[in-house]
Amino acid sequence: MYSTCVFCNQSLGANEALESFPVGRRIAFDAGKGRLWVVCRKCERWNLSPIEERWETIEDCERFFRGTRARVSTEQVGLARIADGLELVRIGRPMRPEFAAWRYGDQFGRRRRRTLLYTAGAAAAFGAIVIGGAVTGAVSAGVLSQAGNWMNIWVNGRTVLKLRTDDGRVIKLKNPDLRRARVLPGSEPGSLSISIGRGRRSEIFEGAEAERVASQLVPKLNRMGGSQSTIREAVQQIETIGGPDAFLAATYRRVLTDPAMVTRRRKEPGSLAKLPSSTRLAVEMALHEERERRALEGELQLLEEAWREAEEIAAIADDLVLPPGADSFIETERSKLQQS
Repeated sequence: MYSTCVFCNQSLGANEALESFPVGRRIAFDAGKGRLWVVCRKCERWNLSPIEERWETIEDCERFFRGTRARVSTEQVGLARIADGLELVRIGRPMRPEFAAWRYGDQFGRRRRRTLLYTAGAAAAFGAIVIGGAVTGAVSAGVLSQAGNWMNIWVNGRTVLKLRTDDGRVIKLKNPDLRRARVLPGSEPGSLSISIGRGRRSEIFEGAEAERVASQLVPKLNRMGGSQSTIREAVQQIETIGGPDAFLAATYRRVLTDPAMVTRRRKEPGSLAKLPSSTRLAVEMALHEERERRALEGELQLLEEAWREAEEIAAIADDLVLPPGADSFIETERSKLQQS
């Protein structure tokens, strides 16, 4: 049982209500599909729980949800808060726009509010220094002339993402590096790769690693988050094309072929940063759901293997030849048990 978010590595918190699953302060569950998530209260992303820890917990969540009066719900999605402050999100059969509003609305909205607050706070602090310095004479014209450089260092000089590669390296990326991120044709026919600028060099990732890198990189490009209307527009883009997988393929083709999708300075094709904000949000949603879908497919494969193994054992048991007299012995013992 994990206790930290797989996306931001922050603690998921704890609860005392679910004895079988004491992790998390907001739990989302879908009894119909047998899915259980822990929602990180730091980044608001949904962490899919391991399959062996779900079923008893889902039953407990359903019981608690039905037993509380402090809840709001539609036919598809509901939210309840139980005794110790644990929040339960119950998923029925929602249409994608409604599900997306619950699943992504919090994290995109929180990013937007946080970025606006940081920007406003930084501007206010700098304004106070300038005004106070001008009044006291402590700020010279030379210092004021460097204000733009200081702001540039704060925005572009700090590390905003640490990527751990499959070979164990940790790559530190800044905002200019993220803006140079590009989609490239892969080494295999029909495959794609991701190129990320790193100073004057570039790192290229392919296959599953490229998908993993993209799922970490795109949220940083989406640091401004989005409003509910932008989220609805992003969902509509995915639905119009036909689902997350088809949408990602179409978007990758777009950034590879559209002349407008070029990086700012070097004018290199395939820029992810040049996508409209709603499309980038849709890419983040699609990447998240694709990773989760593949995880679920992996679980189904394990279940199928277990079923086949059980079938083989059952077939062997059915083919066993009992020794002479075994049938009468079994009948005699069965009669004794019934009489007792």
